[in-house]
Amino acid sequence: MTQKLVPACSIWRALEVVGDTPTLLIIQSYWLGARRFEEFRKQTGLLKALVSNRLKKLVEEGCFKKVVYSERPLRYEYVGTEKLRDQYKLSLAMLNWERKWFDGTNENKVHIELRHKNCGKVTDPAPVCSCCRSNVKARETDWRLGPGGGEMVAEYGRRRQDAFNKGRPHTALFDNFSYVIGDRWRSLIIRSIFRNLNKYDEILGDTQMATNILTDRLKSLCEEGFLKKEQYQSNPRRFSYKLTDKGLDVYPVMMLIMEWGDKWYPDPKGPPLLLTHRPCNHPLQIDMACSACGESVDLGDLDYKILEETEAPADKMLTPAAV
Repeated sequence: MTQKLVPACSIWRALEVVGDTPTLLIIQSYWLGARRFEEFRKQTGLLKALVSNRLKKLVEEGCFKKVVYSERPLRYEYVGTEKLRDQYKLSLAMLNWERKWFDGTNENKVHIELRHKNCGKVTDPAPVCSCCRSNVKARETDWRLGPGGGEMVAEYGRRRQDAFNKGRPHTALFDNFSYVIGDRWRSLIIRSIFRNLNKYDEILGDTQMATNILTDRLKSLCEEGFLKKEQYQSNPRRFSYKLTDKGLDVYPVMMLIMEWGDKWYPDPKGPPLLLTHRPCNHPLQIDMACSACGESVDLGDLDYKILEETEAPADKMLTPAAV
């Protein structure tokens, strides 16, 4: 059987780990203080078998390590490694997108207040260029092939994202965003369009996904407001797909996924893509900056307070510095 080849991309490799809604829910629960199996199960609402499977995979991938906290009976806690902690900026970027585009109709959604320890103010960290500190925008970034550019074998892990989402309780911080990142097919389509591949056949060649999957995901991305169709040929009718503002704002998250993949699943030759931030003409590296003072924030720099109903009890404060 002939292997399908796609352009080499660290986003693809990273999505094999984080491009899955149950996995995202477990990682989110970790940031909110979950360490033990039952804590993950209760916070995510996932079935025991699914929690067990995803925790096992995250341990195998080196994102968690198991630490014994009870000998009789034998019980473990799950402690995040450096590999997991390097996803912190990614999680903040996802939360930033969620807050901007969430329509506010979901009463069961978890909401949190973030406070920057250094300036003491409530904050909504946003993705900025580490050099010039301006907000990162897709239309202000250039890319070119890096030393790891070329082709790679398209390997697909099985996903049942759509079936999983039906009837799922909406308790995730990234509930709407997991619609994209939690389904690898949608992520790969958006990745292709960021690379200026806008036509059906171009996206098909770039992703090598089945035509029925591509048709379904393009339709759903248009219905959810991430993409819009534009007719470019009348006989026969042909359409191109362009990102809306909602879709364009996914860009910093995709770049942080790529950055994580470049570090933890590197090509021996080097990064497949090299990015330049046009406003400052420097290689693009993304920081998450405090919306109040502009200072970069990372793990341990923020306090979290879970907001319940109209007030937030002080005893709900969580400090990521403890991870």
